[in-house]
Amino acid sequence: MKKHFSIIITTVFCLGLTSALAQFGRTPGGPKFDGATAKLFGEHSTFTATLEFQTSQMSGEISSMPGKLFFDDGKSRFEMNLAEAKGMKMPPSAIEHMKAMGMDTMISISRPDQKLVRIVYPGLHSYVEMTAEDAAATNDSSDYKIETTELGKETLDGHYCVKNRVTVTDKEGTKHESLVWNATDLKNFPVKIVTGEPGHEGTMLFKQISFEKPAAGNFETPADFTKYDNVQTLMQMEMMKKMGGGMAPPPGP
Repeated sequence: MKKHFSIIITTVFCLGLTSALAQFGRTPGGPKFDGATAKLFGEHSTFTATLEFQTSQMSGEISSMPGKLFFDDGKSRFEMNLAEAKGMKMPPSAIEHMKAMGMDTMISISRPDQKLVRIVYPGLHSYVEMTAEDAAATNDSSDYKIETTELGKETLDGHYCVKNRVTVTDKEGTKHESLVWNATDLKNFPVKIVTGEPGHEGTMLFKQISFEKPAAGNFETPADFTKYDNVQTLMQMEMMKKMGGGMAPPPGP
């Protein structure tokens, strides 16, 4: 009974945590690289990097999620370990249960070419597949207008950078404004990007940057992984497996 209660508590916590992770992007599981954001990387259409994504709240609290990013012509893969998140008020006991149940690692794969986002749980051999919220977005440069205003020069993490305000306007006329620090020694790669309104800002910090093209397999899910339509169903089914069955499958969405 104690084991079953622990599994239930951990699953409920993970469901809440997954919802909370939506603050790191418009879909759960990591920062959002839509068509407008991709334009901030300029000529760098392929790269890998370590990435720390931070969000700030009106209360002044800052949450952060470190991970590994693979990017190739709009496609992205962000690997993260939830135990490494900071500012999300996770009790140590919940983290240990997450590890034991295989719920601590997540991979967010965005495929604009397929209009899909996949949240992969390697420890569960499962993934969730969703339609991208920006499914109408494209990578066609003619669909975007970019305006850049230089604000100054700063040294960031050892890189001499030009700080710019960049406004990307999509074909619908919607403006996406960001502050971008372009490192001159990395062919103007944006080592820091800040988006959002004051009090609700998202900051991306890039380190260990490589311009080598990522392997195509990084943007696919293993063929033997089970696909679910939403995170709630995945968690509920995994909870039933670990409790030894005896429960009816949850209703569909």
